[in-house]
Amino acid sequence: MKSERSILCCCYSFINDSGWLTDYEVLTDELSAQLGMAFSAAGTDAALADLLPDLERLQALALHANGSIRGKLAVSEDDLDWLQARYGFFQQEIEGREPERMKNFVLPRGLAPVPELHQARSTAKKALRCLVRVAEEKRHEIPPEVSRFLNMLCNFCFLLTVLVNQRRGVMEPPFVSKSYRLKPRKAQESR
Repeated sequence: MKSERSILCCCYSFINDSGWLTDYEVLTDELSAQLGMAFSAAGTDAALADLLPDLERLQALALHANGSIRGKLAVSEDDLDWLQARYGFFQQEIEGREPERMKNFVLPRGLAPVPELHQARSTAKKALRCLVRVAEEKRHEIPPEVSRFLNMLCNFCFLLTVLVNQRRGVMEPPFVSKSYRLKPRKAQESR
């Protein structure tokens, strides 16, 4: 495929590059869009207004993660500390009401922004898998902050789906795998 010079005919300047980095960048762009959709959907529900600043910051961080491999690292330890603190804050709300909700596998369901958050969770995983491939190519160094951010974001998005559904009184159907047998968790173990 030939690169076009016209801005109209080229959606991304690295679109024709070989290797996994461009795929990672496309996925983190998609991740940012999904977080923006979750932000927009949450904005229509007054009961979710407290999530808006977090979703807004996460949407920007997804794009910062996007450029942090090819360009300058733009995800900081402060960002990771913030995300960990927000996770702990919302986890307390969930565990204060129904501690088992975060310990079981569920079928992803719920009204917006839940589907958008599940999509963002899944896209964060895909971006992480691309980073594995980027690392294998040994053409680019992967800052640990980026992979930590994507892992944390994946878990945070899941936490938010549980939180939103809990606030709305929606119980996700439990999923019991026929492929894997899970051992019961001990009371002191956490997610």
